[in-house]
Order: sequence, then structure tokens, then C-alpha cells
Amino acid sequence: MGTRASLARALGLRDAVAIGLGSMVGAGVFTAVGPAAAAAGNWLLAGLLLAGVVALCNAMSSAWLAARYPESGGTYVYGRQRLGHAWGFLAGWAFVVGKLASCAAMAFTIGVYLWPERARALAVVAVIILVAINYAGIERTAAATRVLLGITLACLAVTVVALAGGGQHHPAPDVAISSAAGIPQAAAFFFFAFAGYARIATLGGEVRDPARTIPRAIPIALGMALAIYLVVSAAALWASGPEVLAASTAPLAAAVEGGALANLAPVVRIGATVASVGVLLALIAGISRTGLAMARGGDLPRALDAVHPRFRTPYRAEVVVGALVIVVVSLGDLRGAIGFSSFAVLAYYAVANASALTLPAAHARGARALPMVGVIGCVALAIALPWQSVAQGAVVLALGAAAFAVRSMHRR
Repeated sequence: MGTRASLARALGLRDAVAIGLGSMVGAGVFTAVGPAAAAAGNWLLAGLLLAGVVALCNAMSSAWLAARYPESGGTYVYGRQRLGHAWGFLAGWAFVVGKLASCAAMAFTIGVYLWPERARALAVVAVIILVAINYAGIERTAAATRVLLGITLACLAVTVVALAGGGQHHPAPDVAISSAAGIPQAAAFFFFAFAGYARIATLGGEVRDPARTIPRAIPIALGMALAIYLVVSAAALWASGPEVLAASTAPLAAAVEGGALANLAPVVRIGATVASVGVLLALIAGISRTGLAMARGGDLPRALDAVHPRFRTPYRAEVVVGALVIVVVSLGDLRGAIGFSSFAVLAYYAVANASALTLPAAHARGARALPMVGVIGCVALAIALPWQSVAQGAVVLALGAAAFAVRSMHRR
């Protein structure tokens, strides 16, 4: 099995949009709404819009960079090319550890919604099945993502109907924002949901005509996700108020169950399960591609630099990612995983925006303000997270930086 085989360029615009949208829709509306409501109360939608602004800056920076460097690996590649090896490694490290936490959160969510009494065992089974799908080829990943996305959107439509038609129909008491960081903290939690467009960039080596497809696919997927989030979050906030959302790890189900159309709650739970499966499927694909790029760059074990001769997928990286997620899911704490993942991914995008700032004006299309706002926004949202998430994230990033420094000294 040749270690320098190329990945198959099999994805068109529709596939890329589906993978990006499938990576976003689900994580936000079914999980991040709860901690965001706890942080910002009735200002929940302001936090969502702020997250959307930062995500837009990150999306455009990623699109410009992906068009110039159409390789799998995302900001790990961009950071190395534009800022130096150390920054590329830090971005790749942040992405891998942050997304492993995201995978654990999504796998655990599948178990909690589908079979609470056997949540962890079911999460492990889900990871194994989805690794097998990714192992068999990116076309299967894209096809499965489209099917799961369609089911998720249908369930979300039923959820909005249940919230609008069966909600409690009275204004919830105000929830005071405990500090000035309330809205930014809500935005930081929501950012966990918007980070899915990174899947499009990390799959750059498998997209047809990447210089044209990727810059179109990323903003399309992001815009569609933001519209869906706004509609669903507004309906949930109106129907139940922020207290109900903040108190539950299944906020949309709780909001529907408290209303007159509570008999539709099972549809919400099915939607959450399907959405989590779709997000987890795309996440595993993205992490394995970044792992392949880092192995080829010498920053992860060379054994991971392997592409299957038949399926043309990074099969060893897929298996290792699955094994690590199974280990992490045993520690599953949904909100803690969301906070840690948000911090790590915000660090990843800070490097992406800084990389975009170094592009010539012709490549940045004169829009240097966007990556500048992106850098500032990523840093601000990261430090607005709960201190536990900030501390854990900083320690893990510091460990990665220390490992890189030791390795660099050894090489010299």
C-alpha cells in the first residue's frame, strides 16, 4: 500500500456544500443552544449573530487559502506555508485535539438521545460504523451525509412547527447576563456549531476544481446554516424561554415537551440523533485528512502517511481517529467537550486568519479587513469561554507547542 498515493478528487460543489452543511447543522441547534442560553439568556440571538460574523471572516479566509493551497490538511498546510512550520503545527494540533473532543460530544449525544441507558456503548458502536463508512471512500461519505442532512432538515422543520404551534406562548422571565462576557460567551459556544465549514477546506485534496469550488461552497454552506440556526433558535426562545433551554442537555426536546405539541418530541430526538451521526461522519473525515497531512509533514508518526490503494482514503488515520474517539467518549461530558472544542478550534481559525493576512492583495481580493476582524474575534471569543475550558485548552495547546519544540531541538 503506497504511502504517497494521492487522494481521489471526487467531490463537486453540491457534495462540498452538503459535507459542510452536514457538519454544522445539528451540533448547534441540538447542543450548543443550551450553554449559549445559560450564558446570554434572552440575548441568545445576539450571541448567535456575533458567532456568525466571526465565522464569516474565518470562512472567507479559509476559502482564499484553500483556493491557493488545494491540499488536504486545512490550516495546518496554510500556517506552514504562510507563517512557518511552528504555526502550522499549532493549528494542526489545535484542530485534531479540538475535533476529537467534538467527535466525543457527538458520539455521546447519539447515545443519550437514542438509548440513554446504554449511551456509552451505543456511542462506541456509532463510531465504529462511521469509521467503516469513511474508510470505504469519500464518495460514500458524501452520499451518506446528503441523506442524513435531508432527514435532519425534515426533523428541524417539524421541530419549528412544534415550537411555534405548541409552545408555552408566554414570555419567559428575563435571565440576567451575569457579566459583560455573556453575549461573547454565547457566541463562543455557538461557534462550536459553525466550525463545520472547515471540513470543506480539509478535504481540499478531494475536491474537483478546488480553486473555484471551495470559495463558493464555504459561504453557501455557512449562510444556509446561519439561516437555519436563527429560525430554530428564535422559535425555541419564544416557545420556552431561556431558562428551559439552559437547564437541559437536550434543549430543543425540552422546549417541545413543555408545550401543547409534546407528542412531536420523539421526532426532535430522532432529528438530534441523525444530525449527530452526520456531524460525526464529517468530523472523522476531516480529522483523518489533517492527520494524513501532518504525517506527511513529519509532525505525526509516519505510519499514518498511508492511502488505501483501492478506496484512496487515509485508512490508517481513519482507524486511529476512531480508536481515540472511543477512548475519549468514555470521559463524555457534553458541555465540557463543547467548551474545550470551541477554544481549540478558535485557536485554529486565529492561525487561519493570520495566514490569510499574508496573502497578496490579488488573492485576498482587497478584503484584508475580514481576516483582521477574524483574528480579533477568535481571540475575544476564546477568552470569553468558561475559565475551565480556557485553562484546559491552554494547557493542551502548550503541551503541543512543547512537544514541537523538543522535536525541533532533536532534529537540529
